[in-house]
Amino acid sequence: MTKIIFFLKHSVTKKEYLYLYNDKFQNRLDKNDDITMLLEACKRRDQKAQIAVYQRYAKAMYQVAVRITGNCDDAEDVMQEAFIKAFDKLHSYKAKASFGAWLKRIVVNEALSWLRQRKNMTCIDRIDTVIESEPDIDIDENKVKIELVLDAINRLRDNYRVAVNLYFLEGYDYEEMMQILNLSYANVRTLVSRAKQKLKENLENITD
Repeated sequence: MTKIIFFLKHSVTKKEYLYLYNDKFQNRLDKNDDITMLLEACKRRDQKAQIAVYQRYAKAMYQVAVRITGNCDDAEDVMQEAFIKAFDKLHSYKAKASFGAWLKRIVVNEALSWLRQRKNMTCIDRIDTVIESEPDIDIDENKVKIELVLDAINRLRDNYRVAVNLYFLEGYDYEEMMQILNLSYANVRTLVSRAKQKLKENLENITD
């Protein structure tokens, strides 16, 4: 969670971010040579292979779903649906990205679909006022603990929570978020900036 504090204070490129967090994490899941054999078996509808893949990735994908839906029970449903879709679409996986990254994208899309359908999240829409540059934000790391950061994130409204998670925790850049959220580049930048500012305000309110 210190990653969020770091990114609130510093401007970091996607390459640097992925080096610090996301690629390392996905590579740990994908690094074993047997993942390729497991996926080939899954394409043949081998249930044992599907269970093995599920067990390997379920915890990480569940955490992604929880962060986006904000609800443990709903995240479980989202994750189950995502795995079903992933196994159905497995023949479309071309290994251009790690399997973990490919699977995570399905989980993210499924979670966002749930938010739109169940919670009528119209806030992931166009933003009229677009910022020209992102404000500098200073966070006192000595006053911030992991539990407080989680609390501050959970207090964000849905679209801001989604933006924080996609950008800071999942490591998507603006171009990728444009595709995921179906927003323009300017709107994505504005959404992330406002989410960052609101997170800072929540942290200040909690720590004061």
